[in-house]
Amino acid sequence: MQKTADSSVRPTRRHEPLAAALWMILSCALLSGLSGLVRYVALEGVPPLQIVFVRVLFALITLSPLLLIRGPSFAKTKRLKIYGWRAVAGTIAMTTWFSSLAYITIGEVTAISFLAPLFATVGAALFLSEVVRIRRWVATLIGFAGALIILRPGIIEFTLGSWLALAAAFGMGLSTLFLKSLTDHDDPDKVVFISSAIMTPITLVPALFVWTWPDPYLWLLMIAMGPIATLGHVTLTRAFAAADASFVMSFDFARLPFAVAFGFALFGESVDLWTWVGAGIIFGASLYIAHRETQLKRQLAPVSVGPVNPRV
Repeated sequence: MQKTADSSVRPTRRHEPLAAALWMILSCALLSGLSGLVRYVALEGVPPLQIVFVRVLFALITLSPLLLIRGPSFAKTKRLKIYGWRAVAGTIAMTTWFSSLAYITIGEVTAISFLAPLFATVGAALFLSEVVRIRRWVATLIGFAGALIILRPGIIEFTLGSWLALAAAFGMGLSTLFLKSLTDHDDPDKVVFISSAIMTPITLVPALFVWTWPDPYLWLLMIAMGPIATLGHVTLTRAFAAADASFVMSFDFARLPFAVAFGFALFGESVDLWTWVGAGIIFGASLYIAHRETQLKRQLAPVSVGPVNPRV
């Protein structure tokens, strides 16, 4: 193949389905385990705002060796404004997500989080003026119908935890929009590092107002959240790098059984049949949207790298 000086031309898309599946399943397990740790620490009385700050801080510390390896350019970007917006959306998503885990089960929070790609579709249409065609709107509405099956307003109590989980899914959806834009120009490790660097002082301020000094073993659990979250994002990134987004997203539903397993093992929790049904409907709608996005990207840019969608 003839070389070109144009660095903006991207390589042909990799397609390694087995590697993508394994990376994605590992990511699902790590991120579900993170939820389990958050819920345990929150139920032990540590304020969610403090948990958010410690998680972000130690994620930044985990990635700091890359700054020494790759040099000052690793912390430089020309898209600082978008990083700022991403940091705000990510902080909202993480704060509401961690807070919801103090009120409702890991399985319920995970099921509701499948709404994030649907909120991203709505956000793309409202804030980025992206053209969303009728089939994606129908899929989005079907997904929200799945959320109603999980929440069943008027049939079961709509709790503060449910509202917080919905807010977290909305924040994740907005964060995804900014992350997709950022990973078109910066590599995923840089995106996570710079985002964490911006979010650290943002999350410190509210944490100071609720700061407590829990038992040492709880500090160890909170410190462990940083590396676990970082590994979860790294493995997720590797999955999207190994295959098309629509293929990778087909394994995202693994988060729910992992979440239910952690919830049962740690807290004796379970989720009812309707939560599984609603989550399946939401996931199916999200998978269809990911498939449509992949098809459109192939039509517009056959050799472009597909979207990377790391979670908060």
